[in-house]
Amino acid sequence: MATDTQQGEIVNKIKQSKKLATIDLQQYYDDTSRIGLDLKQFLFKGLILKEKEFRQQLKDFDWSQYKDQYVCIYCSSDAIISKWAYMLIGSHLVPHAKEVFNGKPDDIIHELYQRKLAEVDWSQYQDKFVILKGCSDDGRPVPESVYLYATQKLLPYVKKLMYGEACSNVPVYRS
Repeated sequence: MATDTQQGEIVNKIKQSKKLATIDLQQYYDDTSRIGLDLKQFLFKGLILKEKEFRQQLKDFDWSQYKDQYVCIYCSSDAIISKWAYMLIGSHLVPHAKEVFNGKPDDIIHELYQRKLAEVDWSQYQDKFVILKGCSDDGRPVPESVYLYATQKLLPYVKKLMYGEACSNVPVYRS
């Protein structure tokens, strides 16, 4: 009886295994454009919020440029900004932006991943060997915090958790 390799066909038994699952966290990346809005531009000398002038600048500002984007509000100067100022800017942004956040664009990556990963039925990995894929350079960053989040969700279900690729992985957990 000839084996698969004797007839020239190489069978990837790891790939065929029903107990092994690979999760590429990058597939949960949100491609929606993220843009930062620095409050400094609305402050007197970049440091002082003068309410009357601030309100007028916001009224005259072109908010449509943020259409359907995630907008992250931050201040790059050491100014003390009252909470109502963020609320006021938010009131101008909400009709245009997909969503408004506090912080810089890179600060919300974890939040966006977590939202999508919260929808995953993690029980599908019950008693499986799971690899969280770790090698890829396609421009969709996966922060360490996202690997931690996925680990927390997987541990109650998996038999074994690994990081990397099927051919080269690092064992992380075994039940």
